[in-house]
Amino acid sequence: MNGGEKIINRIKSDCDENVKAIELEAQAEYDKIIDEAKNQIEKDKKLNNEQAEKKLKQIKAAAKSKAELEIRNALLKKRREEIDNTLKMIHERMLNMEHSEYFNAIYSLAKQLKGSEGEIFLNQKDLNRLPLDFESKLKESGINVTVSDKPVDIDGGFILKNGDIEENMAFSAIIASRRDELEDLINRELFI
Repeated sequence: MNGGEKIINRIKSDCDENVKAIELEAQAEYDKIIDEAKNQIEKDKKLNNEQAEKKLKQIKAAAKSKAELEIRNALLKKRREEIDNTLKMIHERMLNMEHSEYFNAIYSLAKQLKGSEGEIFLNQKDLNRLPLDFESKLKESGINVTVSDKPVDIDGGFILKNGDIEENMAFSAIIASRRDELEDLINRELFI
């Protein structure tokens, strides 16, 4: 081998060593990048899992809260329906009392207005079935009234007028004015 070939072989050998060194360095850098990428992927996966679990917990909590609210609203609606039905039954019971019981209820209402006087108004049904001693029983109840022959549009009970003053003792008006009190009573009886 002559001197030129030796130089070329030496250069080739140096190049091969440099190429191998560069390849080893590149492989090491590649391995490092791959390891870092795998580590980052694992971190991201863990973070995503934690975020997903947190989000899932939030969704479950919101769904539970919504379901509880819907149940509560449904129960309140049902309770309201039961109260309304009970008040309706009370009203119907008042309207459908037997004749003497009905007028005894009228006399009891009149006692609440003791000392009042004026004109008492009834519906047509009650005017048609008035007991003969109706006015005297009202006087015994403490009110001094005359019975109007003009019917009023009420379901039952009466209206007492004295000039501009009017006492509405219609059954529906009494129930409406005492609704809160009646609801409390019904709640205690039905739901506690």
